[in-house]
Amino acid sequence: MADSLQVVTERLPKSQVGMNIEVPAELVDATYNRVLNRLASRARIEGFRPGKAPRALVEARLGPAVLREEVVETMVPEVVRQALERESLDPIDNPDVEVLELERGRPAKLKATVSVMPEVTLADVDKLAVEPPHSHDVTDEMLERRLDDLREPMAEITPVEREVRLGDVAVIDIEVEVDGAVVESETRKSTEAEVKEGVLLPELVAVLPGTFVDETREAKVNFPEDYSEPQLAGKEATLRVTVRGVKEKVLPPLDDELAKSLTNGKQETAEAYRQAVREELEESAHGLLKMEREQAVVKALVDASAVDVPDSLIDRELASELESLERTVNRQGLKLDRYLQYLGKSIDAWMVGQRPEAESRLKVDLVLAAFARREGLEPTDEEVVGFLEEQAAEDEELKGQVAELKKSPAARRYFASRLRRRRVLDRLMEVVK
Repeated sequence: MADSLQVVTERLPKSQVGMNIEVPAELVDATYNRVLNRLASRARIEGFRPGKAPRALVEARLGPAVLREEVVETMVPEVVRQALERESLDPIDNPDVEVLELERGRPAKLKATVSVMPEVTLADVDKLAVEPPHSHDVTDEMLERRLDDLREPMAEITPVEREVRLGDVAVIDIEVEVDGAVVESETRKSTEAEVKEGVLLPELVAVLPGTFVDETREAKVNFPEDYSEPQLAGKEATLRVTVRGVKEKVLPPLDDELAKSLTNGKQETAEAYRQAVREELEESAHGLLKMEREQAVVKALVDASAVDVPDSLIDRELASELESLERTVNRQGLKLDRYLQYLGKSIDAWMVGQRPEAESRLKVDLVLAAFARREGLEPTDEEVVGFLEEQAAEDEELKGQVAELKKSPAARRYFASRLRRRRVLDRLMEVVK
């Protein structure tokens, strides 16, 4: 069939292709005959044995509209499939097909629109340049802060009679008021909280230091639109905090004995321990520097490349993301619609809000995939298996699942994607100035 079809293609916006397809009259007639034979073999008409009624009578009973519909359902999917194959088009969704003309004795004319994987116009990587990332040198202050964090689990917490200071554990009553009413669900009595960022809201960390027992301080707080308590979502509230007690946190001194205890004897002196912690921080800083440079290089390549992400691909990405979100909230004992209700959103509103990020993520994936193909970085099956084994050996949860992972097409695709991305980043780091 494919050789006898006449197909004219047209590139459309958003990575769509239009196809005008003409089917020869003889193929149309052959399909009519085949459909009519099939229907006649099943027809039960009074006065005739099942399947023995004349075709003309069967056709008259069915009517031209029903017969034509049967011909469309029989012929059109195969015609479109053959046309896509002939034009070497790989659709990412079901084609939208319009039958313009279809009758016996005449060529059939169809119009199909299909979304395909978008073409990527890659930037010239030799001309890309990125600014060097910010320095992440490890300072003495950073080292001392890290040493404090490591000793914190062993700190002694002692009640004191003085004002609240940063780093103290404050015993507080909290009252939240919005629109002139107290939000009872957010009220707390005699709760303990460390006065530092990351534990308390920044607004509270700003007002609590200097407060004495039984003294009350207030702070204005703007809650985000997606806050879990609907009464506070998107609202400005007044937080009223009364101090009921103050406790001081005293860290143990960093001496040789503590160094041995913290490292199970690996570091025998405090100085050796300090140096080991500094080296860990420097290694982390190096990793952060490398990650920031990779992100900058990828952004430069994506921004300088051109790709028109089709809507159907974005829709598919959003559907997959929504399914993942539903599984996550279900594990927490919630229903998706209830969770979105807490956020004050419908599914459609959530989709609209997530769409720009999904499109950006897909653009990055498409550009990096095109770069991998151009540079010959696609891993072989053997390389993917080797990478899978290497990753599993470093992950306690995966060590016992290697055999199952090798058999899973989804797992192999996942590890192939990770290996491809690693190779792409390595190559970009080599060539981009």
